[in-house]
Amino acid sequence: MAFTKVVFGLASLAAVVLAYPIEYEDFSHYAPAPVQYQHGAPLAKQLVVEKYAHPKYEFKYGVNDQHTGDIKEQSEQRDGDVVKGQYSLVEPDGTTRTVKYTSDKHNGFNAEVIKSGHATHPASAPKKVAAPVVYAHQPLVQEHVPVSFGGHDVQLGGFDFHQ
Repeated sequence: MAFTKVVFGLASLAAVVLAYPIEYEDFSHYAPAPVQYQHGAPLAKQLVVEKYAHPKYEFKYGVNDQHTGDIKEQSEQRDGDVVKGQYSLVEPDGTTRTVKYTSDKHNGFNAEVIKSGHATHPASAPKKVAAPVVYAHQPLVQEHVPVSFGGHDVQLGGFDFHQ
């Protein structure tokens, strides 16, 4: 019933709205003004050459921490577009990995990896395994206690019910 009232109300509203025509205002006086383009003298193209300093550097560093075992070094040289360098580090197994690399416009990046030394692994200590814990329980003792309910004898514990 409520649905029919809503439908009837919406239909009535639509009839009222459509009964009155909508008049639109004339907006022709809002037309955009014509745009005038002026062509000036062509812009002169200037070739700007930015000069950079010739890239040239050299660096070297190293770490030798016997306490943590962090042992490594690196060096690199650059002259223009040619880069040459190498780095090395001591791996956890005791070997030394050395990488020698070069890079230039003609050959791209090239690296040579060299592994030297003998891998050693520390002897593992025997593992201590704890024995499993065993819990011992005392056997359950069933006690038979006579109980009287309203003149009837009942045996608890042994589940014998006598009347």
